[in-house]
Amino acid sequence: MTTDEFIKEAERIRPSLLLTAQRYLEADDAEDVVQDALLRLWNMRDELTPPMVSLARVVVRNLCLDRLRREKPLLRLDMHETEDPPDEEVGQWERIERLMNLIEALPTMQQTILRLRHVEGMEYSEIARITGSSEEAVRKALSRARLAIREKYRKET
Repeated sequence: MTTDEFIKEAERIRPSLLLTAQRYLEADDAEDVVQDALLRLWNMRDELTPPMVSLARVVVRNLCLDRLRREKPLLRLDMHETEDPPDEEVGQWERIERLMNLIEALPTMQQTILRLRHVEGMEYSEIARITGSSEEAVRKALSRARLAIREKYRKET
């Protein structure tokens, strides 16, 4: 794709990409994501052929999801530092405590992977680097840990 073709195509699809990004993010962040997506596509322009709208939407969506994952708030379960919860929250605290006990009963590696992924919010590649295993092994261990917790939780209920 030539430079002129890319510029014309980018101007044509930009509003559509912006709408896609706004479904996930606020207006300012959506603008940033669209700009970043167009920059990535610009770097690939020699390999692209018109129309590139489908690829551009996928790039925008993935960038939005990446941004949301990075910014998601982390859940802190510091139950010992809190005051006694009101009656309507007692059930929730009991469920959280049961889940924490189930997690502690898992093998050490599964515990570690589960906490790194869900409490610390780390990506599979980071967890694999920390644990010294492959991403596939991390995914399998995480899946097994979730399954074990689900089964034990259902048996206790």
